[in-house]
Amino acid sequence: MTQVKIERENLTQLIDFKLNQLRKEIELILNKWNYPFSDKFLDDAKSGKISEAEEDAIILKNIEDEIRNLENQMKNWLNQ
Repeated sequence: MTQVKIERENLTQLIDFKLNQLRKEIELILNKWNYPFSDKFLDDAKSGKISEAEEDAIILKNIEDEIRNLENQMKNWLNQ
């Protein structure tokens, strides 16, 4: 594995930028289906209340997982 040195401040800025982009993607999906919150959207997609939302629900869930991962990694890096 290749290692690269990067200043913590730059790393934090990169991660923040990525997190903001991911949150914008979530917002686009929720706006498309007229939902203010992801929990309700995911519940309705899972139950079949909103048809044809399965693909967007999967994407949204994956984005939420990626956000959680990035936030945890950033906490770990900043605490070192």
